Amino acid sequence: MNIKPIKTETDYIEALSKLEVLFDAKAGTPESDEADILAILIDEYEKKNYPITAPDPIEAIKIRMEEMQLKQTDLIDAIGGKSKVSEILNRKRKLTVKMIRNLTVKLNLSPSLLIEEY
Repeated sequence: MNIKPIKTETDYIEALSKLEVLFDAKAGTPESDEADILAILIDEYEKKNYPITAPDPIEAIKIRMEEMQLKQTDLIDAIGGKSKVSEILNRKRKLTVKMIRNLTVKLNLSPSLLIEEY
């Protein structure tokens, strides 16, 4: 086992290639242990160099609508009228506290995500 810290993009690419080779190693083998260590190092490098930020509130709503196969009209009870839903999703109107509470329940989204600035 010859594992070293991932410091550069080249190191990262090499680690990914090595992990691909070791990925299906039988559990409990030295190869499996090496794959586990590489996965941890790769994960840390990606967190540092390729951070994934949370979507803004409107994108989060749209993503959840897609996941739940909802249409704009399905949000009328949580937001208000059809025109309000359209204005919110087109960023022409801000979410109110009442809307955030309703959407938190309807879409099972975190209130802290919905109160972010957009």
